[in-house]
Amino acid sequence: MDINTLHQYFLSSTGACTDTRKIKIDDMFFALKGDNFNGNEYAEKAIDLGAKYVVIDEASYNTDEKCIVVDDVLKTLQDLSKYHREKLETPIIALTGSNGKTTTKELINAVLSKKYNTIATIGNLNNHIGVPLTLLRITKETELAIVEMGANHLKEIEFLCSIATPDYGLITNFGKAHLEGFGSEEGVVQGKSELYQYLVDNDKVIIANTEDARQMEVIQNYKGVDTDEYSSLEENISLLRAKNTLKIDYDGDIFETKISGAYNFTNIKYAVAIGEHFDVAKKHIIEAIENYTPDNNRSQIIERNTNIIVLDAYNANPSSMLAALESFHHKSGKRKIAILGDMFELGTTTAEEHQNIADTASLKNIDNIYLVGKNFYKITSSHPTLQKFETFEDLEQFLESENLTESVILVKGSRGMALERVLEFI
Repeated sequence: MDINTLHQYFLSSTGACTDTRKIKIDDMFFALKGDNFNGNEYAEKAIDLGAKYVVIDEASYNTDEKCIVVDDVLKTLQDLSKYHREKLETPIIALTGSNGKTTTKELINAVLSKKYNTIATIGNLNNHIGVPLTLLRITKETELAIVEMGANHLKEIEFLCSIATPDYGLITNFGKAHLEGFGSEEGVVQGKSELYQYLVDNDKVIIANTEDARQMEVIQNYKGVDTDEYSSLEENISLLRAKNTLKIDYDGDIFETKISGAYNFTNIKYAVAIGEHFDVAKKHIIEAIENYTPDNNRSQIIERNTNIIVLDAYNANPSSMLAALESFHHKSGKRKIAILGDMFELGTTTAEEHQNIADTASLKNIDNIYLVGKNFYKITSSHPTLQKFETFEDLEQFLESENLTESVILVKGSRGMALERVLEFI
């Protein structure tokens, strides 16, 4: 089937879906395959649940007129999303980076949606499947789309750009994330900068953090790139306080946020910059940022049993862990506790990076440091504030006996650690 005909079928559906647990009536179901599943096996179930069309790539599952057989379902999903994006020509803001992508995306969307009909990546659906699904949510009514792009190896951002063809782009930062896939910190810079390369090659707009020396160094390697437009931001927005939530002075207007961590100030500045660029009224920019509430284990502030918990357990890498510790160092509290979980995908640097985090944490203004996971368990330290737990169950048993009260508690670790589980015990 040619892509134009498939697109017409898609337009007559209610949207794209890859999971029968989330399917809606008249969806177009894409039967993707993985290491441990074959979506073709769910084709019949998708039809029973109300799918209007089912895209499969194994003819043996072609048991209904609603089935559309293609050579490769994943490639078809990607090709369809690119075709759909090109047909609608909706301006797209793409963002990537080692840390803060999702929070920055949510802040940008909060600001822009004050004036425009927007769509944005849901959660962190930012890979070779998530980006196409985001693009297929764009409609004729969509005025701006904010698309998050994740990567753990070279050429991935380049590929996502070839599908999304963004008009604007930003990189939150370069950090020690996915070192196993990128090979080194320089590999991270090269991989994330594929977004800049696309924007430069296609005469599109780079939105730069002029305070980030490494970013500016990368950008200045491209001829003819002008970042002056955004440098004025440093003059009209400042961080007044970061001990708990952030207090900000935006060109004389002072307001409080519901966001924790000084490292999030840069994310806020991006949202302000883009809001200004797209002529969102200043009062609406402030309103959007002021009312934004972090969720999904990202810099959440939770009050429970006389404790204040900074829950930042969605993910972690050495860069984000150091930033979180630095921010926590400046927080005030009767008793300060850091619960830190293993960081993954660090390759040959795993032992070194976990030791560095443990050593750094020991020097901070923190009363108790609880390290959990097989990697942290291997570090060496005799610091009196530090305790190690090889498994989460060991930590759980300890916390149940501690009965923590009147404490400020940082909880941070990689997604695989699922450290949000500690909420049951503190």
